[in-house]
Amino acid sequence: MDARVRSVNVGHGREGIGSRGRTTGIDKRAVASIEVRDPGPKKGGLGSGVVGDDVLNHKHHGGTRQAVYAVAREELDHWAAEIGRPLSDGTFGENLTTEGLDPDGALVGERWQVGETVLEVCGPRVPCANFAAWMGEKGWVRRFVEHGRPGAYLAVVTPGTIRPGDTVTVLERPAHGITVSMVLAAWFGDDTTARIVLDAGVLGEDDHAELAKATSPERV
Repeated sequence: MDARVRSVNVGHGREGIGSRGRTTGIDKRAVASIEVRDPGPKKGGLGSGVVGDDVLNHKHHGGTRQAVYAVAREELDHWAAEIGRPLSDGTFGENLTTEGLDPDGALVGERWQVGETVLEVCGPRVPCANFAAWMGEKGWVRRFVEHGRPGAYLAVVTPGTIRPGDTVTVLERPAHGITVSMVLAAWFGDDTTARIVLDAGVLGEDDHAELAKATSPERV
């Protein structure tokens, strides 16, 4: 199967998620098309890179390096089988549900042509309490991290329209070998991988500093 976009999804703020009544924009629904653009910085920017898509936590979500979120349909199918219930496109809060593409094995800095747009892979989705509350599954964050296939955050290099059925073509891949899944492992205690990621210098400035701070000093 050629790599393609199966579904494009947007969400609006929703209250009352989980026992603490969290407010989140994770509830994404399929639409006919999306317009993507660089939203600018997390603080003071436009939030999501998808026009009409809500980002409510500007500390942890949105901004240039988290403009668009892509998840493979194959991963949704894996989790549907694992937890015993269907998962529709957009369930993980992704803007792009793909088929025949491996966002988790993509290299940080890799660029994709998607329809008329160009997107750049920036790193993994890091699961949070809102995601766990939304899924309602025991030990969700731990299970999601252990599985190691979190989907990819993307920056918008060339803005435009994305529609279901658009092909995804890898335009260029850097030589460093740092994948999205490796960065997730680095964030969650794999100090050896963290050292490799940090030495490669592939993260944004803030993320690089935060990962360096969180990693055991003797290994950095």
